[in-house]
Amino acid sequence: MRLLLDTHALLWSVLDDAHLSRAARSAIASDSTEILISAVSIFEITLKHRLGKLRQAAPFARHHQRMMAELEWSALPVSMDHASLAGSLDIPHKDPFDRLLIAQARIERVPIVSNETLFDAFGVERIW
Repeated sequence: MRLLLDTHALLWSVLDDAHLSRAARSAIASDSTEILISAVSIFEITLKHRLGKLRQAAPFARHHQRMMAELEWSALPVSMDHASLAGSLDIPHKDPFDRLLIAQARIERVPIVSNETLFDAFGVERIW
């Protein structure tokens, strides 16, 4: 199975945060799961860390490539198709990071690990 991690799920997994649900933790830890990390999440983490909003994310913001390699997580670049779908989604959700993650999950046909119940209305499978 392939899974796309929402930004908070990525951070909570790396930080071993108790906010990560049992189902999400189990799915991420499964040996048969390929974990996808979107370039969108890396952008969001490094931007918010630079702005002082995610101080606890400093190690990941600075060393995401090494940490992803150690965890054997795969990078998911943003394609033109992802960007086009994200921009064209007729949804009231304005967060550009979430819009791109929704588009990626839909195009790549992968479930997204997220606590965002709002995602359920956008044609993606959500694990939480």
